[in-house]
Amino acid sequence: MTMDLSKLSLNDLKKLQQDIEALIANQGKEAVVRARKDILAIAQSVGLTVDQLLDGKPAKTVKKVAAQYQNPENSAEQWTGRGRKPRWIVEAMQGGAKLEDLKTKSAS
Repeated sequence: MTMDLSKLSLNDLKKLQQDIEALIANQGKEAVVRARKDILAIAQSVGLTVDQLLDGKPAKTVKKVAAQYQNPENSAEQWTGRGRKPRWIVEAMQGGAKLEDLKTKSAS
């Protein structure tokens, strides 16, 4: 469907523009209402709330890992052996210590 808009007056074009903008806004609102209904139906079909469905993250279980290394000068400073080496380990190794020397007694 094509219209020859060049034959319309300025007032007719402005009226057409307003009608189109109103129609676009109305259809946009209707699309949102339909989408909400669809999302709610999907959530209900699997026994979830919409918030649970949209969160999409399974509950995380955090495993505690025992410390494998301990600073001999400060027993509160410990390291599991995962991730970057803490500064105290780097400094101890630069001072000649071996990583094995810093193992906790329970990790031996």
